Amino acid sequence: MARRSSADPVVQEERRSIRVLLAEDMDLLRTALVSLLSVEEDIEVIADLKCNEKAVSVAVRLRPDVAVVSADLPENKGLTTVHELRKRLPECQIVALTVKRPVGLLKRLLAADVSGLIDKNAPAARLLHAIRGVAQGGTVIDANLVIAALSAGRNPFTPRELSVLQLAAQGASGPEIAKQLSLSPGTVRNYLSNAMNKTGARTRIDAIRIATESGWL
Repeated sequence: MARRSSADPVVQEERRSIRVLLAEDMDLLRTALVSLLSVEEDIEVIADLKCNEKAVSVAVRLRPDVAVVSADLPENKGLTTVHELRKRLPECQIVALTVKRPVGLLKRLLAADVSGLIDKNAPAARLLHAIRGVAQGGTVIDANLVIAALSAGRNPFTPRELSVLQLAAQGASGPEIAKQLSLSPGTVRNYLSNAMNKTGARTRIDAIRIATESGWL
């Protein structure tokens, strides 16, 4: 059998780039992330948008390999985008970018089965590693975020207190809560007072915020 000469051309299969969609509300940060990813030979940014329904519809149309989503946005926009992507494009791997707090968000992201969860304070190389890792079917989650999520204390609310607080978080008034749960207005006030005491909050709004950030709501 003839041996291949060292001068013979070797045909190698070209590796396909990882097609990435980026969802981030802050224009400056989104532009910086696009610049970071675009210089990598094996990564192609196919779209960069704000976190909203348009980002999801574009993802469904373009079918990226990986969606990098800024998850810690006001009004749970990032988390909603993650959930919609998971539901409508299950084959797309999701890398969520967030900070340590609130821990409630971290718990929800882990429950959403994201493939990557990266601290926004991590070095840029960490994001690149995560994109490449999840594109190959792996899971890349920063340990400090997992520790922060697990550090939240046990839910201190009774089931009834939690029901009352959840309705209050949805904007229901005391009388509306009483009607929905078949309670007296005085009982509802007592439950809300208990929730405030257990969270150390001065108002029901603070109690809702603390409970949400702690992952209890």
